[in-house]
Amino acid sequence: MSKKSNFVKGIILGSSTAAIIAAINKALFVRATSEKLLAREEHGVYAWRFGDVFYTKTGDGKPLLLIHDLVTASSGYEWNKLIKRLSKNHSVYTIDLLGCGRSQKPNLTYTNFFYVQLLTDFIKSVIGHRTDVAASGSSCSFVITACNNNTELFDKMILINPDSFLKCGQTPNQYTKIYKFLIDLPVIGTLIYNIANSRRSITEKFLTVNYADPCKIEPETISCCHEASHLGDSGAKALYSSIKGNYTKLSISHALKKIDNSIFVIGGEYEKEIEHTITEYTVLNPAVESEIIKDSSHLPQMEMPDKTVKIIEDFLSL
Repeated sequence: MSKKSNFVKGIILGSSTAAIIAAINKALFVRATSEKLLAREEHGVYAWRFGDVFYTKTGDGKPLLLIHDLVTASSGYEWNKLIKRLSKNHSVYTIDLLGCGRSQKPNLTYTNFFYVQLLTDFIKSVIGHRTDVAASGSSCSFVITACNNNTELFDKMILINPDSFLKCGQTPNQYTKIYKFLIDLPVIGTLIYNIANSRRSITEKFLTVNYADPCKIEPETISCCHEASHLGDSGAKALYSSIKGNYTKLSISHALKKIDNSIFVIGGEYEKEIEHTITEYTVLNPAVESEIIKDSSHLPQMEMPDKTVKIIEDFLSL
């Protein structure tokens, strides 16, 4: 058999394999979003310059903006168990950050300053008033930086399991850039994304990271997170590659030290190194208050909503 014939067969085999993987990727996206669980809520759309941003507004009173953790499976659904109670005394806004959930997911590199600007513009254009803010996980760094840049937009801040200074300070390097490049590939990269955001992988994260008590994990929660990660043509793949590339990290020590807003840190008892993180925050800014919620982990607002909302209400009423 000639070398030319082998070469042609290799091209045909490679093309066929790519087509099969692409078909599998498409089927996975369709299956993950078929229930349309996240389409139930009445919502607004903020037409930001980089894409449409999904948000909800409930209740009346002083505005309170709830910002979910920056992970591909997250959305404003993260706050569903708190909204009804908080809306009795507040105009409660939830936002799906661009690249997440029901918001548009443009194919670009998402950076820390990108989200700082989004939050700044959203408060100015949609809320229109100085607002209290509750943020979760990696999104806490965006709130701290946005507040430092525009202190007149922010009042009290609640930070739930914020990232440590070490994690916030991570930057893109040769290895993370290579990994980002692989994920950004159209077929293989999408397969990597689908494996990392499969229902099984999301369930495993809830079992090992998000919740302390596996018995409290509700099937609908897993389904909603799975759906959130796959909405859109390629889901949150561009965001996922940006996170893995460390482009969304942001050093906050200077900003945290400088701002004088009232800040309350809520930690989950089983959140990794949360006591150390709280110590870092309070040493740098002695005005920071904190409380650990027992029997909870990374998402106490979902796992222990009654205790979480009580802490938030008490802090905001002062």
